[in-house]
Amino acid sequence: QVQLVESGGGLVQTGGSLRLSCAASGRTFSRYSMGWFRQAPGKEREFVAAITWSGHTTYNTDSVPGRFTISRDNAKNTVYLQMNSLKPEDTAAYYCAAGGIWGNSLRNWDDYNYWGQGTQVTVSS
Repeated sequence: QVQLVESGGGLVQTGGSLRLSCAASGRTFSRYSMGWFRQAPGKEREFVAAITWSGHTTYNTDSVPGRFTISRDNAKNTVYLQMNSLKPEDTAAYYCAAGGIWGNSLRNWDDYNYWGQGTQVTVSS
C-alpha cells in the first residue's frame, strides 16, 4: 500500500514558478513509476509528466514544452514537479500517482495503482 500526499501548490503570478512535491509512504516507493496529472474546472483530467522507477526516463506532455520538469528522490520517497513560466491556463488541481507501469501506460490515469488528493495551483494574470 502506498499513500501519496501532494504539497507546494498555491497562488502565483504569470511567469512565476512553483515546485510541487508528492511524498509517498511505504518502503516500495522506488519500485513505482510516478506521474503528475492536472484537472482544471470543467475540463478533463490531463497527463502532465511521468518518471520511471529508476528516474532514468521521463515523459512530458506536449502542452507544456520545456516549462515543467519531473524528478524524484527515492531516498526521500518524493517526486517533484518543477513548474516554470507559469501561465493562467496552468491553473488546475495537480495530482500525483504511483504505478507499477511503464511506457504509454504512464500517460493514463486509470493505469496507476495509487493516487493523491491533489494540490491546487492558481496562476493569476
